[in-house]
Amino acid sequence: MKIKRFVAADMRQAMRQVRDEQGPDAVILSTRRMDDGIEIIAALDYDEALVREAGFAFEPPTAEETATKHAASLAPIRATRESDRAARIDQARAATAAAVERATKAGTGNPNAPQRQSSAALASSVADVVRAATVNPNSDAAVNGVRAEINSLREMLEVQLSTLAWNQMDREQPLRARVLREMTRLGIDGDVARALCAELPAGMTSEQARYLPLGILSRNIRTSGRNFDTVGGGITALVGTTGVGKTTTIAKLAARAVLRHGASNVALISADQYRIGAGAQLEHYGRLLGVRVYNAHDADSLRNVLLQLRSKHTVLVDTAGMAGNDPKLQQQFDTLRATSNLRVCLVLAANAQAQAIDNAIRSYAPLSPQTAILTKLDEAPLIGGALSALIRHALPLDYTTDGQRVPEDIASADARKLVCLAAQLLKQRNEEPDDAILADRFGTAAPMPALA
Repeated sequence: MKIKRFVAADMRQAMRQVRDEQGPDAVILSTRRMDDGIEIIAALDYDEALVREAGFAFEPPTAEETATKHAASLAPIRATRESDRAARIDQARAATAAAVERATKAGTGNPNAPQRQSSAALASSVADVVRAATVNPNSDAAVNGVRAEINSLREMLEVQLSTLAWNQMDREQPLRARVLREMTRLGIDGDVARALCAELPAGMTSEQARYLPLGILSRNIRTSGRNFDTVGGGITALVGTTGVGKTTTIAKLAARAVLRHGASNVALISADQYRIGAGAQLEHYGRLLGVRVYNAHDADSLRNVLLQLRSKHTVLVDTAGMAGNDPKLQQQFDTLRATSNLRVCLVLAANAQAQAIDNAIRSYAPLSPQTAILTKLDEAPLIGGALSALIRHALPLDYTTDGQRVPEDIASADARKLVCLAAQLLKQRNEEPDDAILADRFGTAAPMPALA
């Protein structure tokens, strides 16, 4: 029998270490919460007699027995505090009796009330009293220790149940599991992958499972249909976080507009008063294109500038890049809201993390951006995270960019091309998603409640 100690930051990582090193037949002998994470003692080729000789008072035939014995072994209440515990239990019993009486009166006070209402009220009241009396955060350290260890058991059971649920799906619905695995490889977020798989036919064939998900993914990516030949002009403000490429993208759009409508019908506005050199960069592009650049530092100046430019075919507004928690972001919102006919376009970088892209969309939601531009496709190892955010928020794409050249590296958004690019990027990576990640994402076991 091989006994080994594993330490990880949380229960999921610890269980993953056990599975990777000892396999699915490993037996968990004990768990313990430590300052630096979770400790698990696990055994392979389990021998009960050897375990007892080694001093492990632990018997693992069933999950129920394991949880019961483990919880009991983690309750080392000192004898000197037994009287205090007894007093608290007496108080809990008295409070419980009072709760039973209140619940009974609540259920019987109305003769027309169904009996199940009384039962529900009783269960709720008793649960509240027991929780407050026996798992109080102000109780002694030993009780708090028991609570922490039981929560550790809960986390461990959640991991195991999720793994069982995923393995069951893999056995009973292998094609659907294969699709979810491929979606994960593409970088598609778990919630979006599940929603897309819900659109798959129940009796799909192996060939359909290979190609149909890409078609469904393409169908769910919204595009605005704007292109450079039929562009309607107007006033467009590009917003977004720092470093996503707003100024370079404005230069590309301005260059395309100059080619079709002439420099005299195009104007640029710099509303970035925070970044050093932002206005100079836009002025440099303006000189190269023969387009005049205006400055606007607040709502009034923006209204005045736009009034002067009302005869222009295309007006592009460059704004300061700000994170969602920047206190100056609200000021930018107020400035842009000063013009009713202004079209807001959110610029997103494809090489950013999926969570960062999602946070950017949520941060700029108060502006109600009509469309988005996805930049830096050439720098993204995977674009599944960006596509997931666009699908989740139903945000249409105007254009995509894939380089620094002005005006060459910009194109009208095409959902099919984006899906093809996602598949091409996948071919460059031979990484298979870890089963623990798949179980965590798609295991259908409901989370168990933590002890308060």
